[in-house]
Formats: sequence, structure tokens, C-alpha cells
Amino acid sequence: MSKKTAATAAILAGAMTAAISMAASTAPANAAKLKCYGVALAGQNDCAAGPGTTCAGTSKVDYQGNSWKYVEANSCDEVVIKVDGQPDRMGSPEPIERDLPS
Repeated sequence: MSKKTAATAAILAGAMTAAISMAASTAPANAAKLKCYGVALAGQNDCAAGPGTTCAGTSKVDYQGNSWKYVEANSCDEVVIKVDGQPDRMGSPEPIERDLPS
């Protein structure tokens, strides 16, 4: 193997090792969070606020049913939203037809 080939192989191996290390270090943080619909305040959603919106921070109303925030895994259905004079609302792992902007 020539010196040039050996150097190229070493550079590629180093790049692959770095990429694998970065992927491994970010996976656990993302794996512990899941989308929970209907729990974000207006303008505080993490993404997906339905038709007419683009992404993060674009929900129009509090607890908009088609916008979501990341919550700890297995906790979405435990989120209870209390609004004075209205029935309690629950978070959902799927979009819901509730509190959609007019």
C-alpha cells in the first residue's frame, strides 16, 4: 500500500469514526422525547402546526390540536391542560381536531 493510499484510508477511517460517535451521542437525547399534540401555547410549538403554518413557533392558538411539542417518552397521555371554565384537555400522540384556528 502506498503512503498516499494509507493516508487516504486513515482520513476516511477517522471521518467515519467521528460520524458514528456523533450519531451515537445524539440518539439517546432524541429517543427519550416524543411528539405530543395539543399541549403547546400559541407560538411555542416545536413543529407541525397544520395548514397555513410552517414549523416551530407558528401555532396560532393555545393548545392547538394539530401542533405538537416534544415531551418525555410515555408522558403525553398524562399531560392534562386545565383552562378555567372548560373541561380538562389531554395531550395526544396523534393530531386532534380541537382548538384549531379559524
